[in-house]
Amino acid sequence: MPTPPRDPSATGPEGQSSPERTDLARAVAESELLQPSNPIGRRVFLSLSALGILGIAVGKQVSDWLDPVVSKIAQADPTGLVGGFVPHGRWTIFTVTDGYPKRTEAEYTLRVHGLVDKPLELRYSDLVSRRATRIIKDFQCVTGWRVPKVPWTGVLLSDLLDEVGVQPSAKALHFTSFDGTYTESLTLEQARRPDVMVAYKLEDHPISTEHGGPVRLYAAPMYGYKSIKWLDTIEVVDRVRPGYWEDYGYDVDAWVGQSNGRGDDPTS
Repeated sequence: MPTPPRDPSATGPEGQSSPERTDLARAVAESELLQPSNPIGRRVFLSLSALGILGIAVGKQVSDWLDPVVSKIAQADPTGLVGGFVPHGRWTIFTVTDGYPKRTEAEYTLRVHGLVDKPLELRYSDLVSRRATRIIKDFQCVTGWRVPKVPWTGVLLSDLLDEVGVQPSAKALHFTSFDGTYTESLTLEQARRPDVMVAYKLEDHPISTEHGGPVRLYAAPMYGYKSIKWLDTIEVVDRVRPGYWEDYGYDVDAWVGQSNGRGDDPTS
């Protein structure tokens, strides 16, 4: 498995890029990542993510250089990810499609179906009327950046599973996004943890479109790609179906600090 790049979030004197950062930027700019014959996979994603952190850390000088580089890479990107790679305050926003899908709270529905006794179709108002849980946990991206002490509010996934009645043949959950492309998975054991939820608030505010709202998954002990944004359906299935990024080389069981070749401190 390729080793993720080192986290380049620390800056040199007066916020200027360090030699390590300059070397990273040059390597990506001059590499085969710009060749249209190469698919954008795990290694490229990690390199781009490091560059995005660069832009956040050192500001306009690197961002001005980064824009045309990312534009060239986007032309060779079958995943659509690069066009949606945007620094956003202390977060970096990723999307694998062209732009951000949008549904209002009034338009939103979540379908829970599959190997269950009582399938559900929940409106946003149905979700927020159920028993709410609020947890505060770090959010760790597999690319290296971390947002500490993030408040999340939502409905525990275990509560929804109890409500629909999981059948004995069920082993896992398959999630889809209303972006039409992104998918994810959890085993039933993982889904029933008390730190895994269907979230509708982030940092005590309704989840924005950019952050995957109005409703997304939050799997606290796992890297961020497991917390699927723009959550559309939850299907209870008889086996784990690897999600979107697992097809590009990421670990299916994405425990923070215990997967993807990383040694980050646990988030939960």
